[in-house]
Amino acid sequence: MDSAQLQELMRSKLDGMPTKARRVIEYLLANMREAAFRSIGEVADELDVSKAQLVRVARILGFDGYSDLKEALQQAILEKINPATMLARVMDDHESLPNIIHKTEHANLDDTWTQLQPGAIDAFCSLVREAHTIHCLGWGISSLVTEHLFMRLRVMGLSAFSMRRGSLTLLEQARSVKDGDLLIVCELPSYVVEVTETVELAKKKGAKVVAIVDSPGAPVCRFSDLNFFISAASPTFGSSIVAPLFLAHVLTSVLAIRLGDQAKAALEEQAQFLHDERIFHPVFGLKY
Repeated sequence: MDSAQLQELMRSKLDGMPTKARRVIEYLLANMREAAFRSIGEVADELDVSKAQLVRVARILGFDGYSDLKEALQQAILEKINPATMLARVMDDHESLPNIIHKTEHANLDDTWTQLQPGAIDAFCSLVREAHTIHCLGWGISSLVTEHLFMRLRVMGLSAFSMRRGSLTLLEQARSVKDGDLLIVCELPSYVVEVTETVELAKKKGAKVVAIVDSPGAPVCRFSDLNFFISAASPTFGSSIVAPLFLAHVLTSVLAIRLGDQAKAALEEQAQFLHDERIFHPVFGLKY
């Protein structure tokens, strides 16, 4: 059963349903990804209903139990983001692919902007300024976002480190995290077990956690102190990093202003580095 079929099944059962059961199905329709990867207890707590109520709804939908419904949700989500399926869908679309990508990225940026909660940027700046050391964690395509964050934090003179899988696993690198540190993690699907375990370990060590994710259902959200939600839809394959990079640009730009003289001194030092003609061609302009 694909995503469209599952959604149609749920919509067809809405009419005439008791209030609680209707609320469950409306939640599933609006939050398929979150529901697919949350436990039955987490969903029950979110909706303030019993686990038995979720089982009853699953049976109304024709499943033997909630675990079977959850498996159907997972399959629908995974099929929806399957690279081959996404490419085939675009190939069948008669609209210009560059035009589709243009529309999608505009929607990603707009959606990310509207999800930016009041006070979240202030909270981010406070966590950074209070941290002893900042660790930027990412895996795969998400590491491109955290590498960008790491670079900008370092240029502003902050004690920052990039955590990405290399000669050491992420868990091995997390051993250096201390109480009072800050961990910034970006996690786009597919969610990685080692990333979740690394964030959990850092939290246990006393670090604060900032998560940049596409969904409240991302496993790292269980350990985060501050979440930023972004849209990363792509019409072809993988996740787009346009909106996450935009968010990183906004956060670090505001942070630079908040740091004041500290950031100004670091950027002046960086400007001197840009005049090193062994590295740069000044005639073409100097910009970092």
